[in-house]
Amino acid sequence: MADRSRFAAVVLAIGLLLAVGIVAVASNPGLLPTGEYERTTVDVLDAESGETLASVTVRVADTRSKRYTGLSETDSLGANEGMLFVHGEEDEYAYVMRGMAFPIDIVFVDSGGTITAVHHAEPPPEGTSGSDLTRYRGRGQYVLEVPYNYTVEHGIEAGDRVEIAGEWGPSGGS
Repeated sequence: MADRSRFAAVVLAIGLLLAVGIVAVASNPGLLPTGEYERTTVDVLDAESGETLASVTVRVADTRSKRYTGLSETDSLGANEGMLFVHGEEDEYAYVMRGMAFPIDIVFVDSGGTITAVHHAEPPPEGTSGSDLTRYRGRGQYVLEVPYNYTVEHGIEAGDRVEIAGEWGPSGGS
């Protein structure tokens, strides 16, 4: 009889842990492993001349979990490295610097490939709660994150265009 009650207690404990885990993941999708990021190239073109202003090799965050994690598990970016966040549709989005250790530029791009907003984002002070994080807002289907002041150094601004190689771009592949 003692073996049955011990078995029941173990089953109950496992069930409770499983339930807590499900609730934790449901309320915080960033707890799930993100898997490997696919990579592609993003070219930024001047709106007037069509001249290439920059070419960035990016990791593609195209799932909810990958978008939630973003660059927060990254120590730094190389000179022409970044991350491309791909959303299912164009909308208003807000990005935060959750868990970030370095500053970045956040570039919003609409569904046709036009840059709609550029933000220069600093990491939050140590201990900043999620509700107190600065929200960098913009309209787009894509968000490109690059090293801090990359946009200034390359003359990138709202109205310029991006071309995204592979399946993620506005044309579905270029």
